Order: sequence, then structure tokens, then C-alpha cells
Amino acid sequence: MPTDRYFATLTRARDAVIPRRWQERLMTPRGLLTGFLVVHLGFLVFALIVSLQGNAFSDTNIYRAWAEAGFDEANLSSGPSPWVYPVLAQVPMAIAGLVGPGPFFVLWVLIICVLNALAMGKLTDWGRNRAALPAGWWWLGFILLMGWLGFARMDGVTAPVVLIAMVYGVAHPFVASLLLSIATWTKVWPAAVVLALLSAARRRGAVLLAGVLATLIAVLVAASTGSLHKIADFATQQGDRGMQLEATFTTPWLWLSVLHIGDSHMYMNTDINSMQVDGPGSDVMSKLMQPLFAVAAVVVVVLIVRGLRHGLRAGGLDRTALFLAGSLTMVTAFIVFNKVGSPQFMVWLGPVIAVGLVHDWRAWRTPALLAVLIGIATFFIYPLFYTALSHNNPAMALVLTVRNALLVVLMWWSARGLHRLGSVPKEAAVAAPRA
Repeated sequence: MPTDRYFATLTRARDAVIPRRWQERLMTPRGLLTGFLVVHLGFLVFALIVSLQGNAFSDTNIYRAWAEAGFDEANLSSGPSPWVYPVLAQVPMAIAGLVGPGPFFVLWVLIICVLNALAMGKLTDWGRNRAALPAGWWWLGFILLMGWLGFARMDGVTAPVVLIAMVYGVAHPFVASLLLSIATWTKVWPAAVVLALLSAARRRGAVLLAGVLATLIAVLVAASTGSLHKIADFATQQGDRGMQLEATFTTPWLWLSVLHIGDSHMYMNTDINSMQVDGPGSDVMSKLMQPLFAVAAVVVVVLIVRGLRHGLRAGGLDRTALFLAGSLTMVTAFIVFNKVGSPQFMVWLGPVIAVGLVHDWRAWRTPALLAVLIGIATFFIYPLFYTALSHNNPAMALVLTVRNALLVVLMWWSARGLHRLGSVPKEAAVAAPRA
């Protein structure tokens, strides 16, 4: 297979750069722990320095203001409402703000470090599963590549929770669904994995029951602050927004703006702190995105159910393979068919691929490589050259276009794998595609 030659070349390049004895030391529980501590201590030290100066960083400036205002819009002079997120997002913000605004940022980063540590421990069975160590290193590298997109945004809180839930997976659907549903009430994207779990799990009643329980928790939190009437605001506050600059389907208008064709242009939507693109037909596309989004989700569910039925007929059903392939397909669809497309959305890929690598390293190395390339392109977009991108820089528009094309390729790969799980003969039904 051509891909075997590609990965063999990458392996030779790695061996040329990293001596064999170093690789052996790194590929141990102690080596992974050392790497984890180095990476996370680096982020913590930076956060401590920023906090000692009385500052926060990136979106945590907004989170800190929300916590100071008691999550009450009446106490905010400007900026987005805290209810653009589901209600449980206020919990980590409130914890980070317990001792005032000064240490907010360092406490926020500490929360994510603890969650990442729990997720890494679960992924590798606390170092006992030696076969999972390469996946652990991959996820650690992806965390480093995502940088502050994973440490200064709400996505960094939900990502390790999703990873833990995915390790529980179809074998423990209630626990997995409870964690995923709590994460969904924190930031909506884990709903993609909930849908995959609901489609692939044997005990769907347990998945639904856990979802109901998490919803009751969210209702209680909202009621305790007298904000029950706002609990669904996150679902409505995003509806009228336009096409965000980085979204996949914005690409044609991005180039119209860069080339100064017609009246296409970029502008800042200060109400939601988002850079958007406007031009001929962009309003129509913005309205079409939600139905397209729904259609994509339905198609993925159909593919999962198709694979489930085939596996049952063939006697070679692997619910975990279906769940993982369905999760990656659903998550990438949530990104590709999304009119928002913020850079931090790439953080969503990490947990799914890391768990996939543990399940079948050879099958999942392709999406792992694609995710790294997507991460590199995203790093150039944000934080390095976002200002240039938002001022019609053609080179950065090209980088963003390549990144969006890679996302489409990743979605195609995962959808193809999911389709093959419902098409392959019995003896191959438990394996994902080897491309």
C-alpha cells in the first residue's frame, strides 16, 4: 500500500532524528509522564506570570469578566453574553474565579491540566497499557500543537472529559453518556459523540437516561442562580450570526474578499467577538448551514446503524470500531458543516483520534497525520498570523484554504471508513480501513 511506504518514510525520518535509546526511554510510563509534566508546567508557568501581572489571556479575559459579573448580563458593559455557552460552562469559570480576578487565568489553566492528567491516565490505564503509550504521546504532541487554543478556551475543558468518556465507550454507555452529556451542557460539540454513542451502543436506554440526568443537573444549576429562563439561550444566540472567517463553507467569500470582488468584505461582529465575511449570497449560505448541518448528522447516524446491522448479520460486530469511526465522522461533520469554524474547533479532533489510535494504531495513523497537518496550518492561522488573515492577506488565505481542504479530506476518510464497516465481509468487519 502507498500509505505503508509513506509511514515507513516517516518512521525512518524519526529514527534519524531521535536515537533508538531515547525512543525506548520515552516510550515508557515514566517517559510519557515526564513529557506530560514538561508540557503542562510550561503552560502553567506562563499562566502564572500573566496572572501575577493582573491579566488573563485570550478568551479567558471574557470568562473572567463573566465570573466577576456573576454571569449576569446586567453587570456587563459590553461584549458577548455568558449565555452563548450552555449553563455548565459557568462551573469551571466560577471555580477559577473563586479567589477573585487576579489568579483567574492560572487557576483556569490548572483546571485543564488536572483534567488532561485524568484523561491521559485513563487513556493509558495509568501506564499499565504499554500499547497505549504511543497514542498518549500523540495526544500530548497535539495538545502542544494546539497551544492556547486548548488552554485558554472552553474547548480545552471539554476535550479531556470527552476522551475519558470515549475510553469508557460502548462497554460502559451510562458513564460515557453522563460524561459526554455534562460536556455537552458545557460546550455543545460533545453532542456529536453522544449521537455516535447512542447509535452504536447496545444499551441505548442507559445513554438516554444519562443524558436526562445531565440535563437535570444543568437545570438545577440554572435554577440555583435564578437563570432557568436563560437555559436555552445558547441555542438561539448563535442563530443569526453570519459566516465566520475560518469556516469551511466561507472559503469562496474569503477569496472574494481577498481579491476585492464585488462588495465582499471582512468585519468584526463585536456582539459575539467573531470575525465574519459578508458578500453576495453569504446570507443565503448562512441560513442554509443549519439544515445542512442537520442533514450531515442524520447521514452519519444512518451509516452507523448500517454498520451495526451488517455486523449483526455477519457475526463480526465491533461496536467500539463503529463508535470510534462514527465519532470521528460526526465530529468532523460538526466542524465542516459549521458556519462558525473557530480555530479552537480543531481541539475536538484530539480525543477521538487518540482513543482510535489505542484501538487500532495502523488504521488510525492516517487521521492522526491529517490532524497534525490541520493543527500546523491552524497554528499559522492563530495565533501567528490571524491579523494578516483578517486583513485579506492572500498567503494566509491560502493556508486557511489548505486547512479547510484537509478537514474535508479527514471527513471523507472517516465517512469512508464508517461506510466500509457496513460493507466489508465478515472476516474484515471488525477493522477500519487501512488507508
